[in-house]
Amino acid sequence: MLAMSLKDTHLTEGEDVVLELRTHLKALFWPIVLLVVLVAAVAVTAALGAPAVAVEVVAVVAFLLACLVVLPRWARWLTTRYVVTTKRILVRSGIVTRTGRDIPLYRINDVASEQGLLDRMFGCGTLVVSDASEKPGLVLHDVPHVDDVQVRLHELLFAHDDNSDDGEFPPGEPQRRRGR
Repeated sequence: MLAMSLKDTHLTEGEDVVLELRTHLKALFWPIVLLVVLVAAVAVTAALGAPAVAVEVVAVVAFLLACLVVLPRWARWLTTRYVVTTKRILVRSGIVTRTGRDIPLYRINDVASEQGLLDRMFGCGTLVVSDASEKPGLVLHDVPHVDDVQVRLHELLFAHDDNSDDGEFPPGEPQRRRGR
């Protein structure tokens, strides 16, 4: 398990991890293209017999661009996790400052997916989770196998639903204390 994974100590009693996902590698497509171009620029400069100073300048510029553009995007990809448990959906990300958001499954109103042409080619998409709170919904970008994840979320959401619409608290929601 990677260091960024959800630890058992972060799970509540009776809660199990159902899915643990990282964003699709598609998120690294352009940084990888840039890295290849940078390496090619250094190689071509050296192969053309440019003076050593010119090769060094191109190499330094390529290195700086890689550090400023490629490395942060790779680190963001590496540290972003989408986790679905039997009780909630979580997003964790961050390199220096860790951020996260948890939505209990009983608060979820709607789960929608979006897939553009490129997403369909790569087998990923965006999952939009709407919940019953003042905060905007949770948008999970570049989710691998987004259709399968959406189906699995629906299975979890409806696992405790008694199919009644009798005004009781939402399925799976903890019972509220009644006022005196």
